[in-house]
Amino acid sequence: MEWLALSPDEWTAVRLSIKVSIWATIVALPFGVAIAFLLARKRFWGKSIVNGIVHLPLILPPVVTGYLLLITFGRRGPVGSLLGEYFGIVFSFRWTGAALACGIMAFPLMVRAIRLSIEAVDRRLEAAAGTLGASPAWVFATVTVPLILPGVIAGMILAFAKAMGEFGATITFVSNIPGETQTLPSAIYTFTQVPGGDLGALRLTLVSIAIAMAALVASEMLARRVSRRLDIA
Repeated sequence: MEWLALSPDEWTAVRLSIKVSIWATIVALPFGVAIAFLLARKRFWGKSIVNGIVHLPLILPPVVTGYLLLITFGRRGPVGSLLGEYFGIVFSFRWTGAALACGIMAFPLMVRAIRLSIEAVDRRLEAAAGTLGASPAWVFATVTVPLILPGVIAGMILAFAKAMGEFGATITFVSNIPGETQTLPSAIYTFTQVPGGDLGALRLTLVSIAIAMAALVASEMLARRVSRRLDIA
């Protein structure tokens, strides 16, 4: 079973993928909750357009999304140049850019899961808290958030799993630099392009499957635990 042992470079790719996916999920979460709440509860002109833009990464080829990120957040892009000049933040060809690309690609899945949870909340419970004098923000924090928590957890895990498997947008935006932007999918692709790389590709494929399955199982267990606590409460 020695062929299953990962090399130092392969471990680097695994750790980088986990790091990128965690940051992509954490940074996307507050925006995901806000957009999900907006789409679930508010009526406004252009709501369909906003919904379409949120879900556009699911429809567009990932390479197109990566190219749009490159011309927008690249060093010469309108946003990237400003961030680099005034804040010292650089996304292109950095692991932070990989996190940005993964977060955008995973964002629709997170928003969808959270939005469905918000739409399933009984509005009468929120109204009852409001009649007792609670402010809208307090009602959201103490009533709505606990009720949608299973959906939030599911959205986070789905986003994490999607980020772990993202390839097209990432490699287009930040390239495939070992130790900096070479995530698991990029490392697998590299192995498939070199003679004798089949075993390396297989090892990393098995690692990817194991991480994705662990994330999905953890999501199910956490959601059930939260649901049981809410039922008891």
